[in-house]
Amino acid sequence: MADVNRGNRPLSPHLSIYRPQMTSISSILVRITGIASLLVAFFVVWWLLAAATSESAFVFIDSLMRSWLGDLVMFAATWAIFYHMLGRLRHVIWDLGYCVNVEVSEKLAIGMFVLATILTFITALAV
Repeated sequence: MADVNRGNRPLSPHLSIYRPQMTSISSILVRITGIASLLVAFFVVWWLLAAATSESAFVFIDSLMRSWLGDLVMFAATWAIFYHMLGRLRHVIWDLGYCVNVEVSEKLAIGMFVLATILTFITALAV
């Protein structure tokens, strides 16, 4: 009837023995890159609003965006946008019923990381 030892059992035993897989890490990273892209979009909107309002406001945000820190943030944001885009594309492929094997899914996760990095460097070199 009632489980007397209910309070003595761990609440989540799977968390202590779980090994993160490439597909789960990739899925979490897609969510993180989506949030990071939204946060960087606020800087772009700030830059545009400053350009529309006053010269002093624009000079401040423009100097921030053109500094080494701004370049680094924009480089990381470019990678995040490409990675997030490839992650959404992977989900469309999965929704169509393709590449749902574990081995193929792990290769897709690695391919997303590599392709996002390559596309980011191509974009950085083109600018």
